[in-house]
Amino acid sequence: MPSESLAADYFERLYAAADDPWSFATSPYELDKYEHTVAALGPRYVRGLEIGCSVGVLTQRLAPRCDELLAIDVSERALSAARARCAELAHVTFARVRVPQDFPARPFDLVVVSEIAYYWSDADLALARDRIAASLEPGGDLLLVHFLPKVDDYVRDGDAVHRFFLADARLARVHGHRAERYRLDLVRRAP
Repeated sequence: MPSESLAADYFERLYAAADDPWSFATSPYELDKYEHTVAALGPRYVRGLEIGCSVGVLTQRLAPRCDELLAIDVSERALSAARARCAELAHVTFARVRVPQDFPARPFDLVVVSEIAYYWSDADLALARDRIAASLEPGGDLLLVHFLPKVDDYVRDGDAVHRFFLADARLARVHGHRAERYRLDLVRRAP
């Protein structure tokens, strides 16, 4: 496993080779995971942030739960596909942002970190957790969803990501779901 965060060009190469490298739009596994992801959320959020939106498949499902949704990714190719997929959703905005080095400077009551945090180095994971927790309004939700099996290209596995976030005293676990290949945890910022 590498020790450095995966660079933006890693993702640009993936999207150059395939429009939807992980088959987010067509995989039964992904579609089932998205059903559980959305079901874990509260009924409504004012300002949501999706970190690592990829081609916008989950973005489409998150959008009805948010008055405003900011979807970010490091890949311009992915963002272009996401913008096209969500073109009719006027309350969704997209931006090319590299987390944790850059982070939106506004509060959120929902942050979704799905299939992204295992790409970050130890230092970047710690900085991301701090920036995410600081951006969450008191009582705001953080939804973590990650693939569990080890992948050689990734810095860590999904369980390690979730353990790291759950160790933060600012974040309290509300509930979780563990499937064969992924884990989902909803945590809430302490008031």
